Order: sequence, then C-alpha cells, then structure tokens
Amino acid sequence: MTAGASARMPNVARIYDFLLGGKENNEEDRRAAEQLLEAVPDAAVAAWDNREFLGRAVRFLAAEAGIRQFLDIGTGLPTRGNVHSIAQQIVPDARVAYVDNDPVVVLHARALLRKQPNVLVIEGDLRDPGEILANPTLRTFINFDEPVGVLLVAVLHFLRDVDNPRDAVSKLKDAMAPGSFLVLSHVTGDDLPPEATKRARTLYEQATAPGTARTRREILRFFNGLNLVRPGLVNVASWRADWMEAEPGRTIFYAGVGVKTAGQGG
Repeated sequence: MTAGASARMPNVARIYDFLLGGKENNEEDRRAAEQLLEAVPDAAVAAWDNREFLGRAVRFLAAEAGIRQFLDIGTGLPTRGNVHSIAQQIVPDARVAYVDNDPVVVLHARALLRKQPNVLVIEGDLRDPGEILANPTLRTFINFDEPVGVLLVAVLHFLRDVDNPRDAVSKLKDAMAPGSFLVLSHVTGDDLPPEATKRARTLYEQATAPGTARTRREILRFFNGLNLVRPGLVNVASWRADWMEAEPGRTIFYAGVGVKTAGQGG
C-alpha cells in the first residue's frame, strides 16, 4: 500500500473522532462514519459512553486506587477528556504515556500535547508489546517497578485473532507490578444483528485497521490472572455509573477494570 493510498483511506482514529463530534477528520472518515451509523445507529452514543467510561476509570485509578502513572496504548487522536487532563486534575504530577501505531496520529498528538507537563507520546504497536515495553524513553518515564494503570480502551478489537491479542495482553500484565490496573473496553456483537456486525466489519476492513467484534466470554479472558473490580465486565455505560438519565441501551462495548495482586501473572 502506498502512502498516498493510505492517506485516502478512512482512519479508525479519525472515524472515532467524528463519532465524538470532533473536527480532526476528513471527507473519507466522515463518509465511513456515516456508513457505520447506517449499520449501527447507536454507534455514536456507544462512542460517547466509551469516552465517559475512560473518564470514570481514570478518576477511579487516580482518586481511589492511588495510581500515579498511566500507559494508554492505542490512544488515537487527543480529544476532550484525555487521560492526562483527568488524572492531573486529581494528581497534578501524574505521568501519562500515550502510545499509537499510526505515525501520523503520533505526530499530530505530539504537536497538540507538546506543552503539556508529564506527558509522553511514542509510536508503538500493541501487536508487539515487547517493543513498547523496551522503549528506552518510556522506561525512563514510567517506572514499571511501581503500580501503573495500563489502558487498552477501544483498541483490542482492532487486533485480529491471528495477531494473538491475548498473548499481547499477557505480556503487558506480566510487566505490571502488583497494585497495577488494566482498563479495557472492547466492541462486541452480542447484541447486534449479524448483518449489522458484518457491515461494520466490512467497513473497517476498508479503513486503516480491521475490526473484530468479540463475545463477552472472549473479552473476559483478557482479564485472566487479575481480579476484576466491581461491577466486573459490563456494558460500558454501566461501569461505576452512579447516575444515569436512563437505562443503558444495547451493549456495543463491554468494559472492565482488573487489578493485579502479589503473586499474580498474566
């Protein structure tokens, strides 16, 4: 694939940005997002629910769990309610490392965040967690001998089964010190008609990353070796949501947070 062809492809980070009402997207991204909404009309609501979950999870880690350093893999484009802006409201010196595998996204993120204190942006691919963990700049910035919050929010469904996503997550869990947390959300087709799931999968196959919806049971396996924080693996809108205007709709994202205790491995 040429660089020009890639630039014309819908970008999964920019599609997500459009669903959240952002402006960092182009015509190809907006067209793809509109096609997604035709197949899954509540996709934009689910994207917002996922973003709200991220905020609640980061506040939980910073305010209740004592986490002072965060590793956000597959961060995408910086939007309102970023990890650093939430964490640093609670812990001003919290350190946040963002990782993405799209060099254009990384350059854009660095430009947008260049004046933010205690924020690092590096290029890395979740398919190769060893390379991420060995990054010398990251190793200087994040102390993996201390608890860390590892965030895999709306990213694992962009890894196909042949990419061995469970092995990737296991390597991250192995690197986490006791007291660390894994924050995860993942697209599911459990509540979607098969035709809608098929249309969404076809759309993302034509974008910069394919999409793989997984069942709740498959997603739950990513937490093997960790203790799930209540309420467990649930509809993304329901995770520690103390107040809601209405009952959550059908589940498009499952979300959960797991903690590693002494003696646990990936």
